[in-house]
Parts: sequence; structure tokens; C-alpha cells
Amino acid sequence: MKSASRTPTKVDFEFYAPSASQVSVAGTFNKWSADKDLLKRGPDGRWKLSLALKPGRYEYRYSVDGNWQNDQRPVECVPNAFGSWNCVLEVR
Repeated sequence: MKSASRTPTKVDFEFYAPSASQVSVAGTFNKWSADKDLLKRGPDGRWKLSLALKPGRYEYRYSVDGNWQNDQRPVECVPNAFGSWNCVLEVR
């Protein structure tokens, strides 16, 4: 029996925040480090970042100027220990 691939897959993160000065993504894939994976602002106000993630189920949120925000796209969410919600990402 062949084991499941553990090859990282490119995952694109995007957040629209034209007036923000900093946007990052944090989650179980980077130990919730809000200052590690910074998105880059485009001229249209969309912040973008691509990460290579191994297959698995991850929870994540965006930090926009220090304030936690959920993904603006419709995604699965689960409650977290702080009384709000985390987004869920399934990488296959």
C-alpha cells in the first residue's frame, strides 16, 4: 500500500484591505505567529501570499493591523477558545 503524499502544496491567501498598513496570516501551520507570514499589498488593495503547506487540516485567521479577521471568502469555520471563530483549510 502506498502512503499518502506529504509533498507540500501551494496555497494562496488573499485579503482585501485597501486602507490597512499590515496584513498577515496565522494559524496552526505557523504556530499562530501573526508576525511571520506577511502578505504583500497589491495596487488594487488586495494583500496576497502563497505558502507551501503539507497535506492536512489547518485552522487560520488574518491579522489586519493587529486585529483578528476571518477569511472574506465563504469557508468552513470552527469555534475557538476565545469565543470567536477560526477558518478551516484542508490541504490535500
